[in-house]
Amino acid sequence: MKITKKRFVLIALFVFPLLFFLILSTGINNFKKLPTLTYNVSLDKIENTSSISLRDHVTVLCFLGNNIDTKKGGLFNLNQKIYKEFYGYRPFQIIAVYPKSSEKSVQKLKSDLAAFTDMSKWNFIPSDENVLTLLHQNLKTDKDLDTTFYSKKAYLIDKELNLRGRDNDKENGIMFGYNIESVAELNNKMEDDIKVLLYEYRAAFKNKNKADRKN
Repeated sequence: MKITKKRFVLIALFVFPLLFFLILSTGINNFKKLPTLTYNVSLDKIENTSSISLRDHVTVLCFLGNNIDTKKGGLFNLNQKIYKEFYGYRPFQIIAVYPKSSEKSVQKLKSDLAAFTDMSKWNFIPSDENVLTLLHQNLKTDKDLDTTFYSKKAYLIDKELNLRGRDNDKENGIMFGYNIESVAELNNKMEDDIKVLLYEYRAAFKNKNKADRKN
């Protein structure tokens, strides 16, 4: 049978979308979740967190330290490459914890960010230095906070209070956090991993709706 131009158009309209759906379905079924590296991360020991929760949020957690003026480049990277990409998603937030002695520097940082950023999903929490150390230890990473209580790593916490990351990264092996001082790492790794985590929740929500409709 000769395939005319009209028949080719009809095939393209009906067959190609079907093939695309089948490929997409296969991708969903074979979808690999972002690895869980540490369970049960908590902010319980930090004061003034009654209105801020890790539960039911996709949280980026970072430690600002008490030398903020010299480290703010990484925070601006995080703001530009991660926060602005995801703040429109309802569960997304950034929590930045810092020593109480850094309050003045944090206020300046917030003012600088607010000049070109909707700050609604940024949360800044002061705390005692020993509590910051305990919180970071609770993450069970392979690094400690430095002597200023700063970490160049930002950590991804899921809705169930678990630390997510990579357990077989080509360059780093286990990746507990993402280097905010590296634009490339934020672009090529953290952004991708947050998308994977958000997709994981979206797929779970769709599957739950399908199961509810069947019952």
